[in-house]
Amino acid sequence: MDLHRTVFNSNLRLSPLALPGGFMVVYLILMLCLPLSALFLRGFSLPPERFWQIATSELALATYAINFSLAFLAALTNGVMGTLVAWVLVRYQFPGKKLIDASIDIPFALPTAVAGVVLTTIYSDNGWLGRFFSALGIQIAFARPGVYLAMTFVSLPFVIRTLQPVLNDMEKEVEEAAWCLGSSPTTTFWRVIFPPLIPHILTGVAMAFSRAVGEFGSVVIIASNLPFEDMVTSVLVFQKLEQYDIQGATAIGVVMLCLSLVLLFIINLLQKWSTHNEQQ
Repeated sequence: MDLHRTVFNSNLRLSPLALPGGFMVVYLILMLCLPLSALFLRGFSLPPERFWQIATSELALATYAINFSLAFLAALTNGVMGTLVAWVLVRYQFPGKKLIDASIDIPFALPTAVAGVVLTTIYSDNGWLGRFFSALGIQIAFARPGVYLAMTFVSLPFVIRTLQPVLNDMEKEVEEAAWCLGSSPTTTFWRVIFPPLIPHILTGVAMAFSRAVGEFGSVVIIASNLPFEDMVTSVLVFQKLEQYDIQGATAIGVVMLCLSLVLLFIINLLQKWSTHNEQQ
């Protein structure tokens, strides 16, 4: 009788977790596992020779190169400027600081197609800023620089939002101790403050890179989408779907999904590295 009561009471204690856990599993299966599994199964149902031919075609390789090179440049830009913005927002007080801090999240909330329209309006040959670049013979919109700007815009918040809590939690006593030992503010930054930030900066850069790689809405508007010029992989997949080339779109989608999984693995490693450094 006591054993039966103990088991019954233990089931009662587990029941509050069972229902939310079940909903979580069902939700993840429906929203994540099934779509990814369907893409893999559809892609690998192609004959290996056909899959390889599509995934390594000349046009596909060109879009990979354009996509990843511009995304890498956008991530590096946000790595540098995002660190600067996060530092200023945390360490300085100035009028309009809260407004600027809130505006950092605009790329999260703004539809990417709207961002593409705005960037095109500004940087086209007749745009507010584009006309000055056009006079110098530099074309931004409907060229690779426009794609780079779009990727930089949509991935802007990642480095900033990754670094802000880290900078807020840093103990200023460490800096003051370095100053008391005769270190200049510049030396203190590079030798005391910056090294612990490196894992977090790399994490933000990796997330910004993965976001830029998958961008479509703003890129398709600000780019000319010409093959071998400024066409990125997401636009190529969209064009294949418009042409009812389901096999081609699926094969290239599988390649991008595999690359995305590699990026997520790298991000997880960087996050573990940063956690390990904080514990030390």
